[in-house]
Amino acid sequence: MTIPQGSPNCIDLHCHSTASDGALSPAMLLARAAEKGVSHLALTDHDTIDGLEEARFSASRHGVGLIAGVELSCVWGRQTIHIVGLDFDPQDQTFRERLAGQKDNRWQRARKIADRLQRNDPEALLALATEKAGGDVPGRPHFAKALVELGKVSDINQAFNRHLGAGKPGDVKAFWPELKDVVRWIVEAGGIAVVAHPRKYKMTATRLRAMVADFQAAGGQAIEVLTSGQQAGDLGFLTDLCRREGLLASQGSDFHFPGAPWCELGRIEKMPEGLTPVWHHFREPLESGATLSV
Repeated sequence: MTIPQGSPNCIDLHCHSTASDGALSPAMLLARAAEKGVSHLALTDHDTIDGLEEARFSASRHGVGLIAGVELSCVWGRQTIHIVGLDFDPQDQTFRERLAGQKDNRWQRARKIADRLQRNDPEALLALATEKAGGDVPGRPHFAKALVELGKVSDINQAFNRHLGAGKPGDVKAFWPELKDVVRWIVEAGGIAVVAHPRKYKMTATRLRAMVADFQAAGGQAIEVLTSGQQAGDLGFLTDLCRREGLLASQGSDFHFPGAPWCELGRIEKMPEGLTPVWHHFREPLESGATLSV
């Protein structure tokens, strides 16, 4: 675990709960964050802030500063990109309406996945996957669990290898908005837009720089410099990109479930010197160790 910038804070700005595709409820997630020494956490579920209220109560109970967060799906050049929104107003009505539209997109996608994977009875598969998602919109991990329960595959890895991974029938692209629109939504709600895990998109350096340029032109301010699953050289490249383009630097574990040490809550390397952390630009900056709550 890392204490960023030499401060008493351990800040994790990217994680997921059962409100999207995480394994822990928001309350359990905050309890685990406290156990792992996280001082400030942003809950960034996919295209929803439904878990924030439960997270807020748990954060108060466990003494963790909670930052409003969300991870929004969008497209840029026909490629799906994820943009994290941080420190926005979760009560902004226009933003909430836009998130409702994203949820509709996710339901359309879920129905299409079910149709492709079980043509004879897609509704039964969708219902089981929805159950695995706790009654909310199921994603590919929930469909994988449903396929295991139905005996279609032996385990989740086989489900992805045969049915849900890249290029497989269940790899359904949703009808996401454009990157520039999603960035605008976050900014108009008073938040900071962050490019999530920039090196996971398998872009060339030139293409990534072009995407970041469009992101900045739309009002985006930050990129994740530190996240799970980074390869050798990623940190140096992203640090250089941050410095060259005058971007704020963010960090987050991208935690989804316990038992994966490479993406555990708070398990983040030390941020390189010379970068400006995104949390210095929150409405209540964390420079002085202030405790936030949404």
